[in-house]
Amino acid sequence: MDCFSVSSDLSSENFGVESPSTSNGGYVEVELMLASRNPKKSAGRKKFKETRHPVYRGIRSRNSGKWVCEVREPVTQSRVWLGTHPTAEMAARAHDVAVLAMRGRSACVNFADSVWRLPLPKSGKIVDIQKAAAQAAEAFRPKKLVVVEVVEINESPEVVLYSDEEEMFGMSGFIASMAEGMMIPPPQGVVYAKFLDDVDVLVEFSLWSF
Repeated sequence: MDCFSVSSDLSSENFGVESPSTSNGGYVEVELMLASRNPKKSAGRKKFKETRHPVYRGIRSRNSGKWVCEVREPVTQSRVWLGTHPTAEMAARAHDVAVLAMRGRSACVNFADSVWRLPLPKSGKIVDIQKAAAQAAEAFRPKKLVVVEVVEINESPEVVLYSDEEEMFGMSGFIASMAEGMMIPPPQGVVYAKFLDDVDVLVEFSLWSF
């Protein structure tokens, strides 16, 4: 496992950054190499699409829209993989952690505040550098936007349902059929009546007349 010595020059006093830790509440400014002030040279490739970021160092875009980050070890020039990230800033932050650990004051960083804002690796081992770079990138993961859709409910006028029982249950036809039935002689009704002289009288009458 390759191992690098973490530079002792990573304190904010040794870089051109605005450090919030000063005794008088002010800021200390010293020289620092920023990627934005040192534009990259053109890759010179014409047959291939340029995948490097126009400003940030050490990151390239993928077809999926994500960004990968890798840096080269200063002595052996071997590549150190720092992962795939959803945004360019996350990948650029991972780059800054690695180059600060490997190059110290000679590092070219993407952000001036990376010196004091980002975590330092525990040691110069690649695994520790990669872990610190992943933590730095994760700290700048964009928060998910929660979109609340407001649906306007228009109050519609009250709908009054009218029900015609005759139409619903066919009452008109039923009544007509009854009228026809009433033309048939009705059955006779029988009533027994008792008068004062205790004479029973049988009275027949019709249920209806027409």
